[in-house]
Amino acid sequence: MRMSGNTVVITGGASGIGYAMAKYFHARDNTVLICGRREDRLAQVAAELPGLQTLRCDVTDPADRQALADFVGTHLKGVNVLINNAGIQRDIDLTQGLPELTRGESEIAVNLEAPIALSLLFTSLLAGKPGATIVHVSSGLAFMVERASRAPVYCATKAGIHAFSIAQRIQLAPLGIKVVEIIPPGVESELNPESRSKRDLTNASWMMKADDFVDKALAQLEQDVEEIRVSPNH
Repeated sequence: MRMSGNTVVITGGASGIGYAMAKYFHARDNTVLICGRREDRLAQVAAELPGLQTLRCDVTDPADRQALADFVGTHLKGVNVLINNAGIQRDIDLTQGLPELTRGESEIAVNLEAPIALSLLFTSLLAGKPGATIVHVSSGLAFMVERASRAPVYCATKAGIHAFSIAQRIQLAPLGIKVVEIIPPGVESELNPESRSKRDLTNASWMMKADDFVDKALAQLEQDVEEIRVSPNH
């Protein structure tokens, strides 16, 4: 995939990996739209990166997802890249039963349902476009559940995205749409801040800086790697 001249939509683009991606593509002469739920943070990023576009969107809300697709279809007709990056992580004690699962925001809705639904909404917008690409950001924890059993639903949703990416890659190939999965290691971000603080991982030395991770991951995207893995040691 070329790294310039694209029209890129990034969910969860106001912080963490999404923000680092927004900076990367903005710096390389791409049209970039980020979406997220925090209007103040969206405005801050827009001020930092002149020309970048923002749209408030709760990806778990079907009406917001449709509004995003409609906006892009009307105002960014050249769109050729969708990056499903928005995600949350929760520590869940399965011994406490169903109330423990439902007391907080749904990881299934954010991490699994939303990227699947957005992919379907964007398929017709991407089909036939040069360099058409859907990128799903999953997690290394999809493959190392024993290291994060404290976050069982998060691991399950990311494993689901891995499986979905494979199936979608096969089905969308005839439309000329590439499907790429980016599989991060531990990256410094706002993901599950309470748990990271409790485990003293907020600035753990082994965690990658988001900018460093994105530089390495998108170098592989440029080489058309379909499953992108980045080791913090290389």
